[in-house]
Amino acid sequence: MSWNEPGGDKNKDPWSGRNTENTPPDLDEAMRSLQNKLGGLFGGGNNGDNNSSPSLKGLGFLAVGAIALWSASGFYIVDEGNRGVVTQFGKYVETTQPGLNWHVPKPIENVEVINISQQRFLEVGYRSGGSRQRGMGSVPKEALMLTKDENIVDIRMAVQYQVSDAKKYLFNINNQTATLKQVTESVERGVIGANTMDFVLTEGRSQVVANIKAEIQKVMDSYEAGIQITSVNLQDAQPPEQVQSAFEDAIKAREDKQRLINEAETYANDVVPKARGAAARLTQEAEGYKSRIISAAEGDVSRFSQILKEYKKAPEVTRKRIYLDTMEEVMSGTDTVLVDVKGSNNMMYLPLDKLVNKSSNVGTQRSANSYQSTSKPATSSNSINSSRSSSRGRVERGR
Repeated sequence: MSWNEPGGDKNKDPWSGRNTENTPPDLDEAMRSLQNKLGGLFGGGNNGDNNSSPSLKGLGFLAVGAIALWSASGFYIVDEGNRGVVTQFGKYVETTQPGLNWHVPKPIENVEVINISQQRFLEVGYRSGGSRQRGMGSVPKEALMLTKDENIVDIRMAVQYQVSDAKKYLFNINNQTATLKQVTESVERGVIGANTMDFVLTEGRSQVVANIKAEIQKVMDSYEAGIQITSVNLQDAQPPEQVQSAFEDAIKAREDKQRLINEAETYANDVVPKARGAAARLTQEAEGYKSRIISAAEGDVSRFSQILKEYKKAPEVTRKRIYLDTMEEVMSGTDTVLVDVKGSNNMMYLPLDKLVNKSSNVGTQRSANSYQSTSKPATSSNSINSSRSSSRGRVERGR
């Protein structure tokens, strides 16, 4: 029956809680009930001292289970390419290899896994998250450097490295990335400052990069940082933006100069061998002409000596022989026909045309032979032929 219905209790309402017999639970009674439940769990109860031994046994089982769970938490797995560094209260203990390993669980020992195969990158002078436009993404504080010839260049470099020794990497240096960056900047400024701007920006790029890599590795090894520098990449090397146009003009002029030099060398390589070949040919021709003239002169001298020797033996015979040979040689190149009709008045008919042709052929052949030996006799024969051409067809009667 509702409290507000006729006949109901007017003093009873849902808000006042009057006329209720419920009271708060007793705290001692609650603790006693919880103790009884725990005692039942480990085999004890409220029956006196006889049940104290089963209760201690249950607590022992609970402690053993907790120790087993704590020991099991010391197992850990190191993946391939990683190393596990075990420390005991912060002191180095050992470096574990890939696979399943165990250490004394926390808080006694701790394990930090280091990836030694990962390629790590460090950007100096720029940030890859910046814009691709020139001047954006650049860090002038790191990029601008002074060269040997007191010029300023903008250098942007990327260093790639990996951990070579996990123990040294963790314990020998405090902040590995910051230390490597400071070392890179210092080495970079030292190498750039030892070279001129033209060398850094043109033909010396590869040498500059090699020197920077070697110096960085040398410093990190002296720190025993456990870091191996795998590569150093020169992302960009340019003069400051304010003088970029002037520098491009200088580069263009240098390239034009080199192009003209190459063209001149190409022309020289084409002309000089030809000139040398022509000079060698002329030299050989002169040597051949010299040898021919000397040989002809020696032959004439030898022939004259032999004739002189025979002349001394028989002057008259030799003189007449020389006269006849000379006249034969001279007259063989003319059209003159000699007929001896001494003591005879008979008219003779001779085939003058055939005799003239035969005489001309013989004279031509002998003139060619004389020209091969020396040029002077050929000239004499031509003069004789021209002087006697007017007597063609004429017949002289000898005495």
